[in-house]
Amino acid sequence: MSKASILVVDDEKGVQTSLSAILQDEGFRVETVGSGEECLGRLVEKEFDVVLLDIWLPEMDGLETLEAVQSLGKSCSVVIISGHGTIETAVRATKLGAFDFLEKPLSIDKTLLVVNNALRQKKLQEENENLRNQLFAEAVMIGNSVPMRALRQQISYAAPTNGRILIYGENGTGKELVAKQIHRQSLRATRPFVEVNCAAIPEDLIESELFGHVKGAFTGATERRQGKFRLADGGTLFLDEVGDMSLRTQSKVLRVLEEQRFHMVGDTEDVEIDVRVVAATNKSLELEIERGNFREDLYYRLNVIPFQVPPLRERREDVPRLVDYFLARFSTSYGKKPKEITPDVMEKLQRYPWPGNVRELKNVVERLVIMVPGPRIDIYALPTSILETTSLSGSPEEYPTLQQAREQFEKEFILRKLIENKGNVSKTAEAIKVERSNLYKKLKAYDLEF
Repeated sequence: MSKASILVVDDEKGVQTSLSAILQDEGFRVETVGSGEECLGRLVEKEFDVVLLDIWLPEMDGLETLEAVQSLGKSCSVVIISGHGTIETAVRATKLGAFDFLEKPLSIDKTLLVVNNALRQKKLQEENENLRNQLFAEAVMIGNSVPMRALRQQISYAAPTNGRILIYGENGTGKELVAKQIHRQSLRATRPFVEVNCAAIPEDLIESELFGHVKGAFTGATERRQGKFRLADGGTLFLDEVGDMSLRTQSKVLRVLEEQRFHMVGDTEDVEIDVRVVAATNKSLELEIERGNFREDLYYRLNVIPFQVPPLRERREDVPRLVDYFLARFSTSYGKKPKEITPDVMEKLQRYPWPGNVRELKNVVERLVIMVPGPRIDIYALPTSILETTSLSGSPEEYPTLQQAREQFEKEFILRKLIENKGNVSKTAEAIKVERSNLYKKLKAYDLEF
């Protein structure tokens, strides 16, 4: 593990020497300069984790240097050092982005504590940034079909606003990805994106999950806990499967949307927030309203901008790109070489109706990457459900002549028998009572690779 690097900026040689010795004894890499101008020059040339910056410097003072450091866009934490510290100076330094404030004469213990705290904070910020990047790296919307292009256009129009969005779509279509894209393209992109699956949380815990609770609010509430609305303050709260929320919870969510305030379970003090709510459902909320399961007033609050995520069967032309994306992704994550998909496998995947939508396709590709040992994924590696659904299918209109229909039937028949025999041509030829040489000719004629 590389050592943390620290830049000491002080015009007193004695301070430079003592600080450098103390920090080096703790295992840090230390460099020293005597002016604000030198500090900026070193930061342009090199990255540092922490800068210890004296406030009283010749020509450019510490606060001017701090402001210039921030304008460089560096990720280092700056700790201000002063021999004549005042509250006003400390407040101004904090407003300019200083991590902390140390007074001379410096205490060794206090200095090391502040430096380690600055390093810990920097590490947390980097981890949060990495997590945010991972979160949105997975929020890729694959496909160039007409429905997907229209959806992207909708997102580009609606995302930069604060309008509430209700996303409709079947299970597995990617409603969560749409919500993440909305947040990523919004003015709140640097603030939290918080998800709540309303269908996965027990009824007796949903209010605590959304609004938080104070210690002793109910049995098991051993400590105060912030709810999702509070955690999403300034950002976006994604209410997934909002149609499964109870009427009691719906009424409380409605109040939050109207007033942008709430109180924690077991408390009476209001908490003010600024949250954009994006909701999603796989149900017809209009039908749920008729059945008395969903509040009409909440529906109109949520449904300001409706989005419809198309099922995969309505954008089959996107299947090859999705397959390629998942193949590359899972091959990388499992440390395997990329596999080749044969044309017949891709044809099957495109013809399959995908009742589980993109999520089902993703699971199938992951299974193929894991379970197929060779470099090529052949037809017999596909799940039985896909093979049976796509075998011997098609309407008479697809095969206008008897010859075409017979050829398609023969191709499907051979494929099924090959699958039954795990791709073994000799066993298949024996099973269907033909010469192996004739079967090879058929395979070549139908472009079936085994």
